[in-house]
Amino acid sequence: MNITTIGEILIDMTQTGTDQNGNAIFAAIPGGAPANLAVAARKLGVETAFIGCVGNDPFGEILKRTLERYGVDDSGLQTTDHADTTLAVVTVDPHGERSFAFCRKPGADTQIDRERALAAVGHADILHFGSVALTDPDCRDAVLAAVRQAKAHGALITYDPNYRASLWNSEDEAIEIMRSVLPLCDIVKISEEETLLLTGHEAPEAAAAALTERGVKLAIVTLGANGAYWRYGPDSGTVPGFRVKVADTNGAGDTFFGAFLSRIAKHGGLSGLTPEMIGRFVRYANRAASITASRPGAIPAMPTENEITEE
Repeated sequence: MNITTIGEILIDMTQTGTDQNGNAIFAAIPGGAPANLAVAARKLGVETAFIGCVGNDPFGEILKRTLERYGVDDSGLQTTDHADTTLAVVTVDPHGERSFAFCRKPGADTQIDRERALAAVGHADILHFGSVALTDPDCRDAVLAAVRQAKAHGALITYDPNYRASLWNSEDEAIEIMRSVLPLCDIVKISEEETLLLTGHEAPEAAAAALTERGVKLAIVTLGANGAYWRYGPDSGTVPGFRVKVADTNGAGDTFFGAFLSRIAKHGGLSGLTPEMIGRFVRYANRAASITASRPGAIPAMPTENEITEE
């Protein structure tokens, strides 16, 4: 099975330190959750493709070359003259935790053309999207049209809601829209920080149950260093994480989901999936995410198959 992702691709202007005068130093690092996931899964041996939009500018060229470098099919990558490539300014605290500020008024990531997106989806086996692409009405229309078309053609739909408050008009709007797409989704991964927002429940067990009640087949709640909790039908479990010295958490969640979906793709989908297999796939994803978190950057820090020695 192949994996196609749709949504934002952007430049993470990530703080790497300070100069002798105390001024912040930033590096321009390729990012955007769906693009990150496409690279993560590709580095783990699965054919992937990306659908999105960049500006006709040097940052857009960097992003295009990044997809090419890692072997992600970029035939669905659009270029616009009407907006600059989106920037996300990422600051990292001493514990490796991130905060975001976006340069996006509008950003090229919101300029996805609906008809071109529909054409690019083709016959994707797995189609993945996130919630950042839902923050702009026109972009939301394009992405959800592609999701519905893929679902109608039998694709497995996966969703990773990343709440970025500054991109929404209000928290109420975010909750309404982020929850509204759940019935379209087969696999959903949420972080521990977003359980309450997306489901109305804080505990991972209750949150995962709420997701499956909305039609999600397989729900995963990531718990940071403590691993992840999963629920699939009547079965559920918690898989411990791996302890590492954190350098940068940017991209770790995308690595986790990319790694997990790479195992789903190699298995051939959800058919015949057992609790033992899910636990093994989550452990594999935990290991991949821990490697990413132990190294700086997002895409450059993502592991290859031969680096994941423990499943």
